[in-house]
This record gives sequence, structure tokens and C-alpha cells, in this order.
Amino acid sequence: MKATSNLNARNAISTFATAALAGFIAVGILSAVAYLFQRDGKPLERLAAAERACAQHNYQSERQACMNEYLAAAKSGAVAHK
Repeated sequence: MKATSNLNARNAISTFATAALAGFIAVGILSAVAYLFQRDGKPLERLAAAERACAQHNYQSERQACMNEYLAAAKSGAVAHK
């Protein structure tokens, strides 16, 4: 009986190459998603600021109208700044 390895060099290289490719694809997907979230600024931060600015309104319709005006004013300032 011979004690030989079932893993040969070609199989180990292909396994390593596959793992490296999978890691590269995963990093690419994560960076693309992060870029898409940061491309247009921080919209949730603007929305939270609008909610705080319009908290004094009692009715939902008034609060929504106030938030729309606040966000439109902030967006026009951001566009003019660019």
C-alpha cells in the first residue's frame, strides 16, 4: 500500500484560482453597491433633517408638504452648488 495524496497540484491551483475569482467578484459587487448608495449624496440624512424641521406640523398632509418643500429647497441648493 502506498500513501499518496488525493490532491494533485493542478486541482489545488484551480481551487485557488476559483476562490480568488470569487473574492474579486464579491469585492466588485460590494464596491458597486457602496458607490451607488453614495453617488447621490446622503438622501436618508436629508430626509431625517426634513422630518426634524417639519415636526411642528400636527397633520400628516401638512408635514408631508413641509418635507417636500424642505427637500426641494435643499436639492435646488445642491444643484446650484455643483
